[in-house]
Amino acid sequence: MYFAMNRFRVAIGQEAAFEAVWKGRDSALADMPGFIDFHLLRGDSVPEEGYTPYISKSTWESRDAFIDWTKSENFRTAHRSAGDNRSMYLSPPKFEGFTVVEGA
Repeated sequence: MYFAMNRFRVAIGQEAAFEAVWKGRDSALADMPGFIDFHLLRGDSVPEEGYTPYISKSTWESRDAFIDWTKSENFRTAHRSAGDNRSMYLSPPKFEGFTVVEGA
């Protein structure tokens, strides 16, 4: 199993707009072989630094299944207007990928 996560630092006051972008996008993840699930997670705001942390987390059967997604037309379509929302972020998203070593 493989977990693909992007960490976002969303400017305080932009949370509703950020969430609306995610809720309104057509990712077609469910159509991809090896896709298991997706969650958008919101952390507690950090007012002294001016952001609210978010993580987009998708679960895949394997790293290869995730890589296939990143090379697909579905991926290009889902990320087509990502640059339109730069003003919401304090910095670019940070990707992290993890392979399960042990689990119950």
